[in-house]
Amino acid sequence: MAEEKSKRDCIGMSMKGCQTNNGFVQNEDILEKDVGSGSPADSPQHSAVHIRGPEEPDLKDIQPYAGMPKEVLFHFSSQARYRVPREVLFWLTVASVLVLIGATIAIIAISPKCLDWWQAGPMYQIYPRSFKDSDEDGNGDLKGIQDKLDYITALNIKTVWISSFYKSSLKDFRHGVEDFRDIDPIFGTMKDFENLVAAIHDKGLKLIIDFIPNHTSDKHGWFQLSRTQTGKYTDYYIWHDCPHENGTTTPPNNWLSVYGNSSWHFDDVRNQCYFHQFTKEQPDLNFRNPDVQEEIKEIIRFWLTKGVDGFSIDAVKFLLEAKHLRDEAQVNETQIPDTVTHYSELYHDFTTTQVGMHDIVRSLRQTMDQYSREPGRYRFMGTEACGDSIDTTMMYYGLPFIQEADFPFNDYLTRLATPSGNSVFEVITSWMEHIPEGKWPNWMIGGSDSARLTSRLGKEYVNIMNMLLFTLPGTPITYYGEEIGMGNILATNLNESYNVDTLHSKSPMQWDNSSNAGFSEGSHTWLPTSSDYHTVNVDVQKTQPRSALKLYQELSLLHVNELLLSRGWFCYLRTDSHSVVYTRELDGIDRVFLVVLNFGESSLLNLKKMISNIPTRVRIRLSTNSANNGSEVDTDAVALDKGEGLILEYNTENLLHHQTDFRDRCFVSSQACYSSVLNILHSLC
Repeated sequence: MAEEKSKRDCIGMSMKGCQTNNGFVQNEDILEKDVGSGSPADSPQHSAVHIRGPEEPDLKDIQPYAGMPKEVLFHFSSQARYRVPREVLFWLTVASVLVLIGATIAIIAISPKCLDWWQAGPMYQIYPRSFKDSDEDGNGDLKGIQDKLDYITALNIKTVWISSFYKSSLKDFRHGVEDFRDIDPIFGTMKDFENLVAAIHDKGLKLIIDFIPNHTSDKHGWFQLSRTQTGKYTDYYIWHDCPHENGTTTPPNNWLSVYGNSSWHFDDVRNQCYFHQFTKEQPDLNFRNPDVQEEIKEIIRFWLTKGVDGFSIDAVKFLLEAKHLRDEAQVNETQIPDTVTHYSELYHDFTTTQVGMHDIVRSLRQTMDQYSREPGRYRFMGTEACGDSIDTTMMYYGLPFIQEADFPFNDYLTRLATPSGNSVFEVITSWMEHIPEGKWPNWMIGGSDSARLTSRLGKEYVNIMNMLLFTLPGTPITYYGEEIGMGNILATNLNESYNVDTLHSKSPMQWDNSSNAGFSEGSHTWLPTSSDYHTVNVDVQKTQPRSALKLYQELSLLHVNELLLSRGWFCYLRTDSHSVVYTRELDGIDRVFLVVLNFGESSLLNLKKMISNIPTRVRIRLSTNSANNGSEVDTDAVALDKGEGLILEYNTENLLHHQTDFRDRCFVSSQACYSSVLNILHSLC
């Protein structure tokens, strides 16, 4: 009885002065009801808590509250007003994720290939011995280049291209290399090079360097071991027996050096003749020897590891010679064979562009691809194909699924001896009509082995040729000094062995009107500066609003910022002995650039006869005469002076490359369209 009374007392708890807190329910099987203010709980009498049985609790009058037990929570969550919004939000989230995934896939699928760094901006070629001297010895060097990087970035350049700086005996402009893994002391040290690479990359620029794998110097360690027939080096070069009596050598055949006379030279150590396509101090490597090919690949890996972003591979067509030693055919069959001594007097069918040469180029490309897997670190390869026909040159692009060079360097504009609309037009169309589909063009108007533009065509054509360079599709390439209109010099009294004909374009860079044109503070320079450096220099042209340098900077900036120039179609409209007229346009952009270049005497052009829907007046975006920038011209009578160029801009929806009459005159390398709504490029043109 006592135990039962105790249980009743436990159940019949006194509620005096207490009130139930539904926020803290410790026993989920007990549901307490709120007690009203007028309930007996306010009386001093005892009140017992009523306990329900195992049936479900009565939730009819319960409202949601914080800390609800799960039974109450489930009760409310199953109600339509709570369940439906929750399900709607869930399915909206699922749908949004699916839409985002689909949109991402679609954008990737329709996006054109992005331009790589070697496509996105101009290249600037530097002959290092002539750019800037930092140690007052009269020779340009690597530190000098580093000191002038701010100037290069001010030109809106994206890639610095440095000509050969390897340790060399200086024969043929350092093309006879003694050590491919070392810097010639004239230019500095390997530490200087590493600092230059780091500084170039800090500026957001890329670096490519020259590489001449065809031959070495006769002082190279490989050649010294080969002439003594030491181990694997015995066949690193091309050797052949040749009679040598009383100081007279009878060569194995009539093959000639590029510089004239026999391409065979007798070596009195090995008692054989070795083959050289260039000077006798530059013996050709034997690329039919796999060990030689592997050595060259190791050299490429060495410089890529140093941070180099790409190479210009020189003298590629000379890599292989025919294994037989048959004589090459004479151009003039009636000429006495013993008098054939000049390179141009033979057809070089057995010593250039041999079967297997492109296989070697592809293997070099594959070596560089091993270092291109890191995002943003694609390694560029260009090939020099000087003197080749346009069809032969295009072969260096490779096949649709087998890549070789990113592009062969296009030096055809550097060969123009006289300016005319027809000659410029022929160079442009020959390249664009022969270039393989999807490949990228490039253009250069000067180089280390050609006469400077000013001396070749005249000062009045500097601005118009730079305008041509930056408005053609592809990568523009500038040889140092062309941006200010430097000319050739006459080089005399040299103590070194050079091909004098190619010295004229290698004079010191003209920085200011101080001594030595600001190139060097030394007492002498390796080549004399041009006599016009007091007026043709960087400092002077920086302050002249109508200078060649100012126009160059405006053109390069326009090229970088305008999709019409970097990705647009090229459509030519007219060419004659005086003028070249073409448009740059892009689907999705209702603006067109109309480029008008006059290479002849003063003339008057009627653009309405060329483009029927062109507005009566159009705006001049850029002119070789900066005073005309921003003004308007009548399209039925555009007056042009000799050497004057205009970039005209107007709005239209009738793009020429969609019109039947112009379809055969339009070219594009990487087709893309612009969406102004999404502000993206796409390929659904």
